[in-house]
Amino acid sequence: MSGCQNLVTENVSVVEGDTAIISCRVKNNDDSVIQLLNPNRQTIYFRDMRPLKDSRFQLVNFSDNELRVSLSNVSLSDEGRYVCQLYTDPPQEAYANITVLVPPGNPLIEARDQILQEGNQTEMTCTAMSSKPAATIRWMKGDKELPGKPRVELTYDKMYTVTSRLTFTVGREDDGVPVICIVDHPAVKDFQAQKYLEVQYKPEVKITVEFPQGLTREGENLELTCLSKGKPQPQRVSWVKVDDDMPPHAVIIGADLYIENLNKSYNGTYRCTASNSVGESFDDYVLYVYDSRAGEGAARAMDHAVIGGVVAVVVFAMLCLLIVLGRYFARHKGTYFTHEAKGADDAADADTAIINAEGGHTNSEEKKEYYI
Repeated sequence: MSGCQNLVTENVSVVEGDTAIISCRVKNNDDSVIQLLNPNRQTIYFRDMRPLKDSRFQLVNFSDNELRVSLSNVSLSDEGRYVCQLYTDPPQEAYANITVLVPPGNPLIEARDQILQEGNQTEMTCTAMSSKPAATIRWMKGDKELPGKPRVELTYDKMYTVTSRLTFTVGREDDGVPVICIVDHPAVKDFQAQKYLEVQYKPEVKITVEFPQGLTREGENLELTCLSKGKPQPQRVSWVKVDDDMPPHAVIIGADLYIENLNKSYNGTYRCTASNSVGESFDDYVLYVYDSRAGEGAARAMDHAVIGGVVAVVVFAMLCLLIVLGRYFARHKGTYFTHEAKGADDAADADTAIINAEGGHTNSEEKKEYYI
């Protein structure tokens, strides 16, 4: 907001080709005349009349307190300082700066490499052409922001061209991930371009045991499968026995290895190797052939252990029951002895207590007889 206290206006930012609104407002007007001048101080509007022969200027509102004017199809040549003027003594002026925003052209991404290999470094550039003011460029790889190096050029028509250069190293996890160039500018929203990465990588190899599910015993069969994944997809998968020849019964069909009628001479490390144009990888399986009855003894031992555990629990429970019953009977027996020894409370020793206890009965009988 600028100008004298009584006359107010605001600066305006407008996108090229859009419409700008210029408002001259008076807080307390005493019937003074309001007019609007262009940056060359030519009168656009005098009250509600337009002396300037430019039909892009139109009256939006006119009253004692406001002169509001629209300027359609704004171009760069319309930029500058517009003057709101109030004919008072002395005259008052307020200034509205019109800034024209020019959006950049569609962002362009260029990649140095179309196909990459994991571990390699690559470079991309993104260009936002001819904008005003200069655009800002950000980079995203998937959901992670990466730092670019921007370069700003001022062109002959006073426009800005911004180029951002991005350098990064790719891994196999980047295959199929988009690299996004985001252009930030006050004249546009959500302006972006993207390019999907294509990354080649050497195979990932894993051996799985299809059969047997448990121990590998003598006389049984073995089936291994070699799973491999890479980009490009591995064309060649090979099986070898490390530091030894393959068993005579071994059969290789594609990625599968079959060995019939296992014996201990087949023990060792079996290796599956897969390769593509990027490189090769392998996985190892260590075969150990057990006795034909291996594992059964362990199962029996486990059964004996379970039975022994059950027996121990039962014996423990019986012991606990006997202890409880013993304490119960002991308590009741103690009560009986207590009744028998009632006469012993006042006795000096055990013999006296016995005499007192027996005598007590005799005396009572004698008393009964005496009174009869």
